[in-house]
Amino acid sequence: MATQKQPVRASVAAFVGTMVEWYDFYIYGTAAALVLGQLFFPGGSPFERTLAAFGTFAVGFFARPLGGIVFGRMGDKFGRKKSLVITLSLMGVSTICVGLLPTYSSIGIAAPVMLIGLRLLQGLAVGGEWGGAVLMASEHAPSEKQNFFASFAQLGSPAGLILSILSFRLVSSMDNDAFLSYGWRLPFLASIVMLAIGIFIRTGVNESPEFEEMKEKKQLSDRPVFEAWTKAWPLILLALAANALGISGGYFTNTFMITYAVQYLSMNKALVLECIFYVAIIQFLTQPIGAWIASKISPFRFLVISSGISILLPYPMFILVGTKVFSLMVLGIGMTMVGLCTFYAVIAGYTASVFPARFRYVGISLAYQLGGATFGGLTPLLGTVLAQRYIGQWWPMAVFFSIIAAISMFSVVWLQALHRRREAGEASAVFAAR
Repeated sequence: MATQKQPVRASVAAFVGTMVEWYDFYIYGTAAALVLGQLFFPGGSPFERTLAAFGTFAVGFFARPLGGIVFGRMGDKFGRKKSLVITLSLMGVSTICVGLLPTYSSIGIAAPVMLIGLRLLQGLAVGGEWGGAVLMASEHAPSEKQNFFASFAQLGSPAGLILSILSFRLVSSMDNDAFLSYGWRLPFLASIVMLAIGIFIRTGVNESPEFEEMKEKKQLSDRPVFEAWTKAWPLILLALAANALGISGGYFTNTFMITYAVQYLSMNKALVLECIFYVAIIQFLTQPIGAWIASKISPFRFLVISSGISILLPYPMFILVGTKVFSLMVLGIGMTMVGLCTFYAVIAGYTASVFPARFRYVGISLAYQLGGATFGGLTPLLGTVLAQRYIGQWWPMAVFFSIIAAISMFSVVWLQALHRRREAGEASAVFAAR
């Protein structure tokens, strides 16, 4: 008999779990923008050190597709819950180890090598986490509310960002020597508390009812990765591209803009972090609103509207950020965030709905994590290169953002058309069989 649905508990567990995962992921991105280049990659110009630090940040993204394959296969074959507990534990332990890692001045080249290794483990963990959290929330929900409940997994991202910024706001106010010595480590070490809370909540949720039903009927896939690629590779590729705005746009505003404001606009890092903090609050408050609106007007229509608006938003954002006035910076980045974060809230449940349950974990994980490797990991790097190449000009970076939003919009349209054709074909096959 299938397990009882727990829509509220599953959505809370998805939220808390992804919050812990993204807190760990974001503190690395913040540290990469502020301090890791100086401590682990000494020598060279500030630009070269920052580029090296963002290179290790990108490494985590490149490991995420492998995590999606490994833990997606585990989730489709042995259960969503088991996979999620393992990924959360792996993320927490690797993050704590970053906080304990000696720097280049202590152990030389071994320091950046070990940093890259731990970053790979973080990437593997996040690669398996996201898809399982989305599925646990959506598969426990009533059929007409699956997209809305799936958005709670997405809400963990801004919550983790808020916590990461709060932690770095506390330590960045320290004396610079103390911050470089041990202050930057404290946000990483604090992860041990969040890890314990996350595992406690997550273990209290039943396995996905859809998975248990397939298990009872002996409909589980023996080779979910192979089946996903051979039967649904167009869906995977289109879902990958559709996620571009939510992934790349987020790291553009939350990670690259820190470097842009500090290094190229010569702004105080504490002030910039405070700006991003308020933007994260805007994101946290508007994501559920976006998911609710999408449930009223249809997810597809909402995704097209939000991505279309996002094509236009980076231009006023850079103009307002260029004023260096705090309130105008919050307004500029905040309104851009509203466009992309409401898209981000809805895209998870939407892409999950187009994949069959037999290989759904693998399918959405591959799409999202390959998108993360393609768009997310390279965004801070490309943004930094553009900022250095066109010093004093913001329009190339704005065009870059617009291209990302356009890719998502057209991919959603194409994905919808393909999904409808597949549904029509399946319905015709059932009718013919009858």
